Amino acid sequence: MGIQEDLVAELKDGIKTRDRARTNVIRQIETEVSVAKAAPGFKGTVDDDLYKSIIVSYVKKMEKAKVEFEAVGERGAGQAAQLAYEIDYLSRWMPQLPGEDETRQIVEAAISELGVDDPKMVGRVMGHIMKSGRELDGGLVNRIVREELGA
Repeated sequence: MGIQEDLVAELKDGIKTRDRARTNVIRQIETEVSVAKAAPGFKGTVDDDLYKSIIVSYVKKMEKAKVEFEAVGERGAGQAAQLAYEIDYLSRWMPQLPGEDETRQIVEAAISELGVDDPKMVGRVMGHIMKSGRELDGGLVNRIVREELGA
């Protein structure tokens, strides 16, 4: 069963059980998919790849927003908790990215391959790694590249 079918089944169950948090996050993902389909120049198909990219993008936005709500303190605690639920709920459809150790090995190999040791070359190393076609956490790669180059 694909992601779209999973979400439809989850939405129906969420409505039956009156699980507002679950139904809200599913409806938000469906809205994001509709926006992507309606975008000028969209020629793709609505498949698992589209859903995965939308979920990844949405989760990244919610992670940033969660940090901001947590910074507010008690006033933002409720919203931060809701975002934490959404992130956790959608995590089952997120691609499994390499951890810090494996990412560090990739970064070290790229730095060695490029023969770079100048902290000003962070962008070149980042571009080389991210264009490799591997699914990686860009923020983690950036941090490790900066650590390795002393930037």
